Amino acid sequence: MTAVAALAPRALYEEVAELLRQRIFRRELEPGSWIDEVKLSQEYGISRTPLREALKVLAAEGLVTMKVRRGAYVTEVSENDLAEVYHLLSLLESDAAGVVAQKATDAEIQELKALHAELESAVKDRDRFFAVNERFHMRLLEIAGNKWRNQMVADLRKVMKLNRHQSLLKAGRVRESLAEHRSVMDALVRRDPQAATRRMQEHFSNGLEAAG
Repeated sequence: MTAVAALAPRALYEEVAELLRQRIFRRELEPGSWIDEVKLSQEYGISRTPLREALKVLAAEGLVTMKVRRGAYVTEVSENDLAEVYHLLSLLESDAAGVVAQKATDAEIQELKALHAELESAVKDRDRFFAVNERFHMRLLEIAGNKWRNQMVADLRKVMKLNRHQSLLKAGRVRESLAEHRSVMDALVRRDPQAATRRMQEHFSNGLEAAG
C-alpha cells in the first residue's frame, strides 16, 4: 500500500497536497526548485491529475509558483514578500491579541499560559519550539473568534514557513522570541488590550528584522 493510499478519507488531491506541503516545510523540496510531476506521480502511485490538483492548492496558498510551459516550482520568498507577510500578520495577530485580552475566559487564559509554559520548555528543541509556537498563535486566534482572520493568518503563516528556519537560526533569536512571548502573555494575563496589541506588534517587527 502506498503512503497516499493509506491516508483517507480526504480527497486524494488533498492528501497529496498535504504530503507535498510538509516536504516543502522540511526543505526536502527547496525554495526555487522545480517539482518533477512524473517522478512524484510514480513515487505516490497516482496519475498526474490529482497531483496537478494538489499543486493548484499549493499555488493558491503561495507555496508553489506555476510558470507557463515550465511547470511548478517551490516559491522563493523575496525580502519584499517577507516584509509584506510580516506586516499583515502583525496587523491581524496584534488585533487578535487585543481582543483576547478583553474577551477571553479565565479558562482560555489558563490554556494560553499552559501553551506558553510548553514553549518555554521547548527552547532547546528547535522543531518542537516551532510547533508549539504555531499552536500558541493559532489558539490565540481561535479564542479571538474571527474565522476570516484565522484563514488569512493560516495562509500567511504557510508562506512565512518558507523562511522561518533561517530567521530563528540567527544567534539568540529563539530566546528573544520567547522573551517577546512572555511580554504578550503578561499583557493577556493583566487584561490589558493596548499592551497586548503593542507587544504582539513588537514581536512581529523583531521577527522580520531577524528574518531579513
